[in-house]
Amino acid sequence: MPPSAARGHAVSRGLISAVPDVTAPADVPGAGFRSTTLPNGLTVVSEYMPSVRSVALGVWVRRASIHERREEMGVSHFLEHLVFKGTANRSAREIALALESLGGSLDAFTSREHTSFQARVLDEHLPQAADVLCDLIFRPALRESDLNLERNVILEEIAMVDDTPDDLVFELHNETLWGRHPYGYAILGTRETVGAMTVETVRALHASAYRPRHMVVAAAGRVEHEALLEVLSRTGWDAVGGGNDDGDEASVPVPVPESPVRRHVDRDGHQTHIVIGSPSVAYGDARRYAVSLVGLMLGGGMSSRLFQRVREELGLAYAVYSFQSFHHDSGLHGIYAGTSAETADRALAEIRSELALVAREGFPEDEIEAGKNQLKGQLTLSLESPASRMFRVASSALYGQPFLALDETLSRIDAVTPAQVAEACHDLFAPDRQTVVTLGRSDLP
Repeated sequence: MPPSAARGHAVSRGLISAVPDVTAPADVPGAGFRSTTLPNGLTVVSEYMPSVRSVALGVWVRRASIHERREEMGVSHFLEHLVFKGTANRSAREIALALESLGGSLDAFTSREHTSFQARVLDEHLPQAADVLCDLIFRPALRESDLNLERNVILEEIAMVDDTPDDLVFELHNETLWGRHPYGYAILGTRETVGAMTVETVRALHASAYRPRHMVVAAAGRVEHEALLEVLSRTGWDAVGGGNDDGDEASVPVPVPESPVRRHVDRDGHQTHIVIGSPSVAYGDARRYAVSLVGLMLGGGMSSRLFQRVREELGLAYAVYSFQSFHHDSGLHGIYAGTSAETADRALAEIRSELALVAREGFPEDEIEAGKNQLKGQLTLSLESPASRMFRVASSALYGQPFLALDETLSRIDAVTPAQVAEACHDLFAPDRQTVVTLGRSDLP
């Protein structure tokens, strides 16, 4: 591959050693976590996992759909797509081959709050991953001809969601719950906004937001922190200007949704898709552990209340589950069920009945203890993966929360009391505060 413009930049030992560094004592569980802020503002976090042979390396840009103007809805996602069309040093094919030819992978996604790019490689190929990500993020070509081609791809992606009712119903619920607030925006944008997107709009977003001071680099796996810093310096990350305030997250007050509504969207098909949910707590809220536990006990698996009642006892649905999102200043919890049009009202009534019961009575202690064991087990098993650990260390930096070793996180789950569970049930899960959206036939006799 041709070298990048910053390739071969000498490692400045003095520069790296002068950077503030947070290090856990070696004898403390979770001591593999390290955090550094480079002079250009780039935040670098990592967790060393000596028992694996791979590294997950990711970059998070603090800019996504919640920071967009309504008329430019989808621009963050458009930019995420467009950087893969080529850079100053690589064609689209060369980008695709750069890590895949080594057995690795390269991926990206846009969420409501962040745009992220991740690579998964063998530990020996970390320099190649860092170089490709640096090239993608800081030196994309952003050609108008590529924009016109990728526009069609994104319009097909929107069409794919429109043709997938169990995806579309979540978009409809989000829009109904949050209204015109950016939380209600479609991450992909709309046909109108994507159709009108200009290369100048995409370039302006890149120039303002894709700068080190607006980013977090996270790694987990077989990589020591000092080695990661050296690789980042060698591949040019510390040579990029930090940027200014133009790319900071917009301060968008979270609205108090109007009275919960029931909305039906008519659609042909064999099933009616139901989403019922309401605003929840933020990522940094101490109640997050209790709220997560309630969601798990309601619809987090085969043993959950709703799965047992709606599917096993009544046979009303194949899929019924809970979901949760925690953002910087708010959150969302909800329940999904897919059922026949003829039984949709009954399925919804059963879900609301269960919500009313837990809002009134909470959960018994034995069920809470079982839920804690399930939640702790799921968390522990998920962290066997370097990718999961990468996301976890990134979240600590993105949301400004202290990094917790696994044992400390498990202790916080154990510390949730029945009273805290009951409070979360009463304050957040009562049926009369839920917005309901159904998607399916309305021509029943």
